[in-house]
Amino acid sequence: VFGGEKASNYDWVDLPTGKCRKLTDDESNNPAILPKDSKIFAIGDVRSAGHSESGSFEFVFEGKKYRPYSGSHWKTTLLGMEALKNNRRLIVTGSTLMYKRYLDDFPVFQLTNHWPDVRPSFQQDKIYVVQTATKVIERCLLMTTDPGDLILDPTCGSGTTAYVAEQWGRRWITIDTSRVALALARTRLMAAKFPYYLLADSTEGIKKEAELTGRTPPDHKPENDIKKGFVYKRVPHITLKSIANNPDIKKDMTREEIDKAIARYAETETLHDQPYEDNKRIRVTGPFTVESLSPHRVIATDEERPTTEMEAQKEAGVGQFETMILDNLKKAGVQNTIKNERLKFDQLEPYAGEWLHAEAEYTEKDGNTRQVAVCIGPEYGTVGTELVKEAAKEAVKGVGFDLLIVCGFAFDPHVSEEAKRYGKLNVLVTRMNPDLSMGDELLKKTGVGNLFMVFGEPDVDIRKQKDGKVVVEIKGVDIYDPTTGQIRSSSTDDIACWFIDTDYNEESFFVRHAYFIGADEPYDKLKRALRAEIDESVWSSLYSTVSRPFDPPKTGKIAIKVINHYGDEVLKVYEVK
Repeated sequence: VFGGEKASNYDWVDLPTGKCRKLTDDESNNPAILPKDSKIFAIGDVRSAGHSESGSFEFVFEGKKYRPYSGSHWKTTLLGMEALKNNRRLIVTGSTLMYKRYLDDFPVFQLTNHWPDVRPSFQQDKIYVVQTATKVIERCLLMTTDPGDLILDPTCGSGTTAYVAEQWGRRWITIDTSRVALALARTRLMAAKFPYYLLADSTEGIKKEAELTGRTPPDHKPENDIKKGFVYKRVPHITLKSIANNPDIKKDMTREEIDKAIARYAETETLHDQPYEDNKRIRVTGPFTVESLSPHRVIATDEERPTTEMEAQKEAGVGQFETMILDNLKKAGVQNTIKNERLKFDQLEPYAGEWLHAEAEYTEKDGNTRQVAVCIGPEYGTVGTELVKEAAKEAVKGVGFDLLIVCGFAFDPHVSEEAKRYGKLNVLVTRMNPDLSMGDELLKKTGVGNLFMVFGEPDVDIRKQKDGKVVVEIKGVDIYDPTTGQIRSSSTDDIACWFIDTDYNEESFFVRHAYFIGADEPYDKLKRALRAEIDESVWSSLYSTVSRPFDPPKTGKIAIKVINHYGDEVLKVYEVK
């Protein structure tokens, strides 16, 4: 673009009258004031360094004779120089014969390692403290990958890499140790909308490609394969050589005729950052998952050690994990989803049991003291029903605990059902924050507020309609108050989304119905972004606490999964006859 990067040398103008002159300052700042059909150009040397007998001939232009200076030669042959003259591409500055390079001969430039257009002043508003400019990631991605490639970003942050990869048709994996970063990235992706680029392997793309190239479309059925790329814009790349060797340029041709002759033989460059868009459609982020993996510690293997020493280290490692969990549990207590409802221990000591790891006491609001047993789940695994069963059996023997706290990083979906089978013994399923595995230094930044969290069970109403179909209504979550020992219901404000498997087989949970709720309509931003593209009635059915009717399950069971705004989830199974 004139006036942009690399265009400062284009300071001459070819007027429709045939006169050439330098641009004025006003014309440089506002080329729109130039007469119609004016052509801006830069002057370039028509000679090359190095002596050449065939290229050192005398050439006559406008009645004067010109020769290349000593140690140089013309860039083309005598016939080529004549073609340049017939094309009105030669100009004399001072006493030197030069070449006119029009701005639209090649209206783009190659990128170097200097990118002044991505400085901080050009960046969009930040949503994260170390957010990288979108344009930086976009340029790196377009230079090094193709549509369909897989991008790995091990430092997710605000999710800029995933955002840009999604826009440009690349697959992506992004990783972060911070749940804040992942929550920001997830929200950013779910609320994003992107241009709809024409796929080269689509009906519309093939049609557009034929229109651009003038070639007959290939005779095959398009498969919408993203790996075949998009349909990109092209620009001409007219060089001195392509004009000099153009056989169609003749003397006394009009400028329009000359331009058409040049266009027929000119090469083109593909602009990979400018695919054609379908303005009637927009895109949103495709399906993606958010997964949590337990951190793994690295053990040095560069030296041989006695077997007894290695076994001792393994035993010490297990003990260190349990000690670390108990130390943090003693300091942090167990937090409910309600800010002021936290179980704080009066004392907590290790317990030499088979399934139990600690015993503790706490005082309820009414002043009564309760005995607590603590079971810690595996460091790198999932807490299953068997662990809960064995810990509960041990807790009801001898001492007579009032409460069993089962701590784990992840839980089997059936654990919540198992936890209700032990009568007077309350079993508290407590999710441990994955940040606990990062060590004390990093843990200081997390704080104690949400290291150990309790998330209750869904409070639902299942009813049959007259036509036999089933409808589920979610009323909230039954939340355990650790300070009183009571279970009470909360509203749906604590729920981010809920899912139904309408024919649960007790092996796998399949999302057959999905609903997104919560206070202040958290998905309203996405709704607004797509308001011209969605059916309002469909949207309202997604933002609902009442399910759409469905047929009774063939298995006799349905499963409901509820997720809160922290990402904690619980699954409950119901029989439907």
